Amino acid sequence: MSTSTAPAIAGPFAYPQVRRDDTVETLHGTKVEDPYRWLEDPDSEETKAFVEAQNKLFYDFVAKNPDRSAFKEKLTNLWNYEKFGCPFKRGDKYYYFHNSGLQAQSVLYQQKSLDAEPVAFLDPNTLSDDGTVSLNTYGFSKSGKFFAYGLSASGSDWVNIHVRETRDGATKDCEEKPLEWAKFTSLEWTHDDKGFFYNRFPKPASKTDDKGTETDANKDAELCYHKLGTPQGQDVVIYKPDDPNHMLGFEVSDDGNYLVMNLCRSCDPERTLYIMDISNNKEITPTNKIIKVVDDFIAEWDYITNEGSVFWLQTTLKAPKRRIVKYDLNDPAKGFVEVIPESDDVLTSSRVVDNDKLITVYLHDVKHVARLHDLKTGKSLEPKELPLPLGPIIGSISGRKEDKEIFYSFSSFITPGSIYRFDLGTMKHTVFRETKVNGLQADILETRQIFYTSKDGTKVPMYIICRKDTPLDGNNVTLLYGYGGFNVSITPSFAVTWLTFVQHMRGVVAVANIRGGGEYGQEKWYDQGKLSKKQNVFDDFQAAAQYLHTHKYTNPNKLAINGGSNGGLLVGACLNQAPHLFACGVADVGVMDMYRFHKFTIGHAWVSDYGHPDKKEDWEVLREYSPLHNVKENVEYPAILITTGSHDDRVVPLHSHKLLATLQHKAKTNKKPIMERVETKAGHGAGKSTKQRKD
Repeated sequence: MSTSTAPAIAGPFAYPQVRRDDTVETLHGTKVEDPYRWLEDPDSEETKAFVEAQNKLFYDFVAKNPDRSAFKEKLTNLWNYEKFGCPFKRGDKYYYFHNSGLQAQSVLYQQKSLDAEPVAFLDPNTLSDDGTVSLNTYGFSKSGKFFAYGLSASGSDWVNIHVRETRDGATKDCEEKPLEWAKFTSLEWTHDDKGFFYNRFPKPASKTDDKGTETDANKDAELCYHKLGTPQGQDVVIYKPDDPNHMLGFEVSDDGNYLVMNLCRSCDPERTLYIMDISNNKEITPTNKIIKVVDDFIAEWDYITNEGSVFWLQTTLKAPKRRIVKYDLNDPAKGFVEVIPESDDVLTSSRVVDNDKLITVYLHDVKHVARLHDLKTGKSLEPKELPLPLGPIIGSISGRKEDKEIFYSFSSFITPGSIYRFDLGTMKHTVFRETKVNGLQADILETRQIFYTSKDGTKVPMYIICRKDTPLDGNNVTLLYGYGGFNVSITPSFAVTWLTFVQHMRGVVAVANIRGGGEYGQEKWYDQGKLSKKQNVFDDFQAAAQYLHTHKYTNPNKLAINGGSNGGLLVGACLNQAPHLFACGVADVGVMDMYRFHKFTIGHAWVSDYGHPDKKEDWEVLREYSPLHNVKENVEYPAILITTGSHDDRVVPLHSHKLLATLQHKAKTNKKPIMERVETKAGHGAGKSTKQRKD
């Protein structure tokens, strides 16, 4: 194999030398060059040198910016406020997460009552010197006696599962060794406190010394049961899918008698519905009876509660915006009986509290509405809606079937929000806790929601966050954010980084709720932005940019675009398709090689949105927008920053590396910089320390 090393570019930016080789493969009769495939090996010295050189180029460049330190100071000051999570009760104790302001990770506190003095129960900040070990997942036993928790290092999706008691003064694990090789898992205890269910994968073949940097495909998932006090080698494999690409979601029923399982074939929300009887069994074994209620991938199925053999479920069956049905295991001939029909709004979540009260949360034009119903009849109860200011989004609701109180938090783009307590006995709402941000001038800021028209005539909502005195003169520095995929709704959220930009730099932030998300349900919104219709996503985003230009918020010389993961793909595709619309593109942890994404870690699960590159009809669609394969020569690109994390084992860094090398090669004389930042000890985004998020 012949190779060549390009010299350092002598143009506006002296990009590092990057070797090109003659790797070529034939895909569906077409020869495809892949000169930077060697960058797919994260452990090679050459790849490490590439990362080091690109990071030096970036940090040397930004160090020259005279405004960087001043902005960082203002950002730090605004970030330094107390952050509280919703309290929740487990056993006879309350718990909540709290961050004093600039702590690397939030601390889990325990209280004997709401008025009692809180005690730090789990402080991840004590687990590493730099705050890069984080709490990824956790589960309390039904009695509240035990706490299982998964820790992630450097942002990797891999977790080590530990167990500790919740009694006063218990600060050490009650098992000698943590469970390893768990990923994408919840921790669900049997109600006898004897053990819990979790998901694990085989140990990667490539290496095990630094979890999260390998690229091996994650296949052959197993649903396991771990009995407390026994070594992991004795864990029982409860279910292993026949298809190595399939995975399982699971939940122990409210009464502890059943394990509700959903077999997932990809990131597609349509799943199977299996129910395993775990009642009256001294030992959990694979021989426990599994009832395959639905054995086809035809709809979403989310367990709400059950009473004996009757199960309440939230589903998209014959309802793309979701409805609530019930199903009797002892009378399957009745089928699914409707309890609450589909509405014009999208049903996002449901939970039962106080034994028979059902709380449903709906999304109406990207704003939340929470309603109260009788579980048995589905009829509305008073108050029909939980009190919310117009516009904010419910961040979380805590409360279980046996609880007679719930806590729920809400926030918006410009307010950190409040936590309410709802007493279901008295039906009274009280403000439990309000969050205050020192230095935030919310009174000078505003959020506008507009609807613009995309290329095919579809009306698309977009939020615009700005100062009230923002002039519509076309000269505002503006950031346009989008995602557009995997049925994910991008709802209002409080982001200090955006607000620092808006408040102190008089910037404008726009959030486009483009297709591919779930804002208007599966049929109308999600399905219209995936597979052969993926181009709608890019058209929607480009139309958002054009709206901002036309309505004088900004102009092409002052508009930056940003997105992460699938949103990184969005940015990469739009930079290739319409570079004239933007001044800058920031693509975070993006999927950039659409010909090979399915070969690494969990990438095979994304075929639900992108299609399968090994199928010619899908590849023909992918080749039209794959960021890596559509970079153009002799085109003036905007300034481009590509970011990734060294331990991103979801969208592995090779996507970013290969796109960067291709851009620097083909656009070597670009007047604006094309650079990459690789964050060490960071993954796909979750688990980052506060310092990492600020810097």
